[in-house]
Amino acid sequence: MERSAPPEVWLRGPVPGIPSLLQPVAHALLQAVEDVRRTVDPLSVAHLWARPGGAPSVGFHVRHVSASLDRLFTYARGEGLSEEQRAFLESETEPGSPPPEAAALALEFERQVDRALAQLRATPESTLLEPRGVGRLQLPSTVLGLLVHTAEHTQRHVGQIITTAKIVQAGPAGP
Repeated sequence: MERSAPPEVWLRGPVPGIPSLLQPVAHALLQAVEDVRRTVDPLSVAHLWARPGGAPSVGFHVRHVSASLDRLFTYARGEGLSEEQRAFLESETEPGSPPPEAAALALEFERQVDRALAQLRATPESTLLEPRGVGRLQLPSTVLGLLVHTAEHTQRHVGQIITTAKIVQAGPAGP
């Protein structure tokens, strides 16, 4: 008897401890972890950091979603970015030397999602409409606006991860 894949995360029921209004954020982040792990784990370092047609690499997208989750959840707490977060923002497009391997990048993303889920669990629904400033210009948002944006932003980059991985694994385009 053949086993079928489990349903997508949002169809598996509530995530324990997450407030009801934040369930969609948790579902999106947990789905992203599964998609990243499935897509990134088989990639070689060369595939991970390849930039087909000058597009950002899979490695960049994974680093970016990890770091952006950290930054956006910082703003949701009503805090400003640390010097470490600002420095990483300036360098996240560079793979470093030696560039990280797939398993390390995926694990860092999973850890960041775990931290995000812990923050979601600690976020009272009564605070969701509180105003929050974003970035150096303190552009207006709310706790809920920031948390929902993390879900959509992460999913957007995961789509790019999946597409770019397929392109680099297929090799050079034919005639």
